[in-house]
Amino acid sequence: MPTVAEQFIEVLVQAGVKRIYGIVGDSLNPVVDAVRRTEGIEWVHTRHEEAAAFAAGAEAQITGRLAVCAGSCGPGNLHLINGLYDAHRSGAPVLALASHIPSAQIGTGFFQETHPEELFNECSHFCELLSQPEQMPRLLRSAIQTAVGRRGVSVLVMPGDVAEESPAKPTGRGVVDWVPPTMLPSADQVAALAEKINRAERPMLFCGAGCRGAHADVMELAEKIKAPVGHALRGKEWIQYDNPFDVGMSGLLGYGACYEAMHRADLVVLLGTDFPYDNFLPQANTVQVDIEPAHLGRRTVLDLAVHGDVAETIRAVLPEVHTKTDRSYLDRMLRDHAAQLEKVVDAYTRNVESQVPIHPEYVADVLDDLAADDAVFTVDTGMCNVWSARYITPNGRRRVLGSFVHGSMANALPQAIGAQLAEPGRQVISMSGDGGLAMLLGDLLSLRTHRLPVKTVVFNNSSLGMVKLEMLVDGIPDFGTDHDGIDFAAIARAAGINSVRVEKPGEVRDALADALSRPGPALVDVVTDPNALSLPPHITGEQVKGFALAVSRTVLSGGVGKMLQLARSNLRNVPRP
Repeated sequence: MPTVAEQFIEVLVQAGVKRIYGIVGDSLNPVVDAVRRTEGIEWVHTRHEEAAAFAAGAEAQITGRLAVCAGSCGPGNLHLINGLYDAHRSGAPVLALASHIPSAQIGTGFFQETHPEELFNECSHFCELLSQPEQMPRLLRSAIQTAVGRRGVSVLVMPGDVAEESPAKPTGRGVVDWVPPTMLPSADQVAALAEKINRAERPMLFCGAGCRGAHADVMELAEKIKAPVGHALRGKEWIQYDNPFDVGMSGLLGYGACYEAMHRADLVVLLGTDFPYDNFLPQANTVQVDIEPAHLGRRTVLDLAVHGDVAETIRAVLPEVHTKTDRSYLDRMLRDHAAQLEKVVDAYTRNVESQVPIHPEYVADVLDDLAADDAVFTVDTGMCNVWSARYITPNGRRRVLGSFVHGSMANALPQAIGAQLAEPGRQVISMSGDGGLAMLLGDLLSLRTHRLPVKTVVFNNSSLGMVKLEMLVDGIPDFGTDHDGIDFAAIARAAGINSVRVEKPGEVRDALADALSRPGPALVDVVTDPNALSLPPHITGEQVKGFALAVSRTVLSGGVGKMLQLARSNLRNVPRP
């Protein structure tokens, strides 16, 4: 006899879902068995449900389509929550099946009882209990459409006994809208934006993830109004390549002249960014364009809020914007940007091929050289974010995924699993910190189980580097951040994964090249310098004082790698003062 679980899987297949990430468990058994008997969908076994949710979130970000994860009742689905928070805050369409205890036992304090319909509310747009067969398939289709349409997480809670029952209604077919929305602001808003830009003498553009697909439009606007262009971390991959107006990145991981350009401008135009660090924003002379109305004005005081898609808004405003001829502000910021990068690059380029411990910047720099032009990089939160931001060169084809909004540790490896399964023929590289990798170390086994050709590069400094930096900036001696050195290559080798440990900088290039050329999973464990830390380009006097009190041997400014080369290239057309 057909079951509700089979109906559940049939609806997923109709929606284009290819796989479900998770760990099998008693309350999930009917669903897993339905997957076994259905063509076109597979069960992807992970070693931790958190990894399952991260993997689903990464698949959704790579493909733009719905991805699915599942957890059994109680502890099983509770483990999903951190990865679901990340997916939800990243705008990734993910459906999570939170299996539940037998329906007759709900409310009795039964074994493994929780209330997932309450627990998942904060990290989802939709979270409902499917308590009877009559609710299928309508409730599931509503969950799917909400996840896709609102770009976030939907959670469907389903008791295991309900999954085993016979369907009460025919499955039929439903429509899932995969087309991302665009929105054109009102004519009045377009006119007001044009007026602000036309009156500005020193406009500056600051771009976020909402500039995806708008690169050409942003460049056209920057050229017309002679504006320097900076970006937030999530905007880097969409806006920095082929950008002769680039002045770097602002924020805690920032570099270059972006901060100065923003604060010297008489008009800052925020484009598709919900940049969270309000202390880096000038809090004046600012207009914002965003398709999400909740983003408008919640980080900074605005002179104008424009509700619309970035590309559509720029296309609408360009005919009303006057062409500016004075490049003096733009050229000054480009020169300042290059000069700032020149100041900090020496410490990370001088004799790095002979210095031990290995500079992590050097590893990231070589990795950038060797990686494919369409590689997907997944990066752990912490110092790996810094090295990816400063050394991985965007080109419009590469992708860089991380826990950039939620800021979770241990995201890189499971995100690499989801990215690789989504696009099997694409090179996927996990830039893992030793702290992050250790946290979800078990899912190295998932690479082996599914024969995934993910390349894991471990930046192994035996330290929680970003936490150490936070302590030092506050004038607190670092404590509890260092831990025993671990040979992750030996662990991976024992799991059947090709691996190598690198302790000498002269071995880095060959080790990475060999790993990247192998057909299956590979791990490169690089022993790196724990004192290679990075401060943002703008810090307060008190922070500098605190840092000086706490440490005397730590480098203050991280390397900038290819970013200096980009800045130098952009200076070619700038006249000398």
